[in-house]
Amino acid sequence: MFDLANLARLPAYMTRSISPENRSGEKGGGARTPISMGTARDAARDLGTGWKVNPYLHLEAGETLTLADIRGSGVIRHIWLTPTGDTRSQILRIYWDDSEVPAVECPLGDFFACGWGEYAPLVSLAVCVNPGSAFNCYWEMPFRKRARVTLENRGQARCTVYYQITYTLQAVGEDSAYFHAQFRRRNPLGYKEVFPILEGVRGCGLYAGTYMAWGVNNSGWWGEGEIKFYLDGDEEFPTICGTGTEDYFCGSYNFENQKTHEYEAFTTPYSGLAQVLRPDGLYRSQTRFSLYRWHIPDPIAFQEDIRVTIQALGWRSGGRYLPLQDDIAAVAYFYLDAPSAKLPPLQTQDELEII
Repeated sequence: MFDLANLARLPAYMTRSISPENRSGEKGGGARTPISMGTARDAARDLGTGWKVNPYLHLEAGETLTLADIRGSGVIRHIWLTPTGDTRSQILRIYWDDSEVPAVECPLGDFFACGWGEYAPLVSLAVCVNPGSAFNCYWEMPFRKRARVTLENRGQARCTVYYQITYTLQAVGEDSAYFHAQFRRRNPLGYKEVFPILEGVRGCGLYAGTYMAWGVNNSGWWGEGEIKFYLDGDEEFPTICGTGTEDYFCGSYNFENQKTHEYEAFTTPYSGLAQVLRPDGLYRSQTRFSLYRWHIPDPIAFQEDIRVTIQALGWRSGGRYLPLQDDIAAVAYFYLDAPSAKLPPLQTQDELEII
């Protein structure tokens, strides 16, 4: 892990970076695209090779594009990406070593904690969303033999992708785990059902974070539900149990600004309510929220298996809890001692659509 305390140490690694201007990341491989083959060849026609000839790639409808294919041992350090189009219909996948099953399979916007398809600034240690539509990821991602990153366009129109994936070629210790991210959505959540943030994962690892795109289908407060972590054989009862949704995301009392009596968005290094989409009195009838919690200083360790759930609860008459049937999507970020894990089925385009 790089930080200010060890940044001055002499390197035992080599830095490489993949972008449309250096698709392989090889040493001395940047800015070599011939003018005739560049996506920006018209803009660079008076300047030629070596200028800004190929800064982006096009991704046709139905196409899957390989963003990076890295051989050897190393660690992905930073992903910067800015796309056009609908980010819920663009699917990011990351494969480690020889696995044919992705460790990361997630709609692009949700992976970068921006699940509602509308820009909202986010400043945190693991993920930043910056003006005007820049996704940044700083999760540490080790690999031992190979790292492959792809992007699928499940939409109906061509999209344009600018990106840069920076990594180090280095030895990876035996105690380094593989990064994973899994996406799930229920719309609506069944009555009296709990939402499964993560399930079916076996092995040794660390739970590292949660992102949720929560769309409310009732009036009133929606965040009374508890998050539960079932660890290492827990069945009916969890080892870790929270006290409420806003509590888990490190807020309190409805995320309410006590002066304005409105939801107050916030971002911090480890947690936040990054976005509040409010009704407009016409077609935008529901309130929607974008929340994240990174377990960077407080990772949740498991030795055998892990399951994570959250309740959706509001209030009804008589001071009773109301089980909600909301539109809920979540990304679970975790590290595991295996390059792949059991994946939930990826839903159809209609099932993923923000409606």
